Amino acid sequence: MATFIMLGKYTPQALADLSPQRTDKAVALIKKYKGELVSMYAALGENDLVLILEFPGVEEAMKASIALTKMSGIAFNTSPILPVEEFDKLTAKL
Repeated sequence: MATFIMLGKYTPQALADLSPQRTDKAVALIKKYKGELVSMYAALGENDLVLILEFPGVEEAMKASIALTKMSGIAFNTSPILPVEEFDKLTAKL
């Protein structure tokens, strides 16, 4: 499984539809695309939501990101991430 960070920004539509039920729907949607929610945080500043997710690959992450935006109205920016230890191994011989 690959790890991804998903950063979300509320739109006016997304703010109008806030609810614990929408969060449950989002988690179910992530699972629909073979993903696993590692952690989810509300944030202040440039981003309103931070999700750490695992997916089998980029295609599943991309589908989930688009489906979550359509379902919630939240604008998501999704990127693959690596633990620093793995990054250090990849770059050790550069």
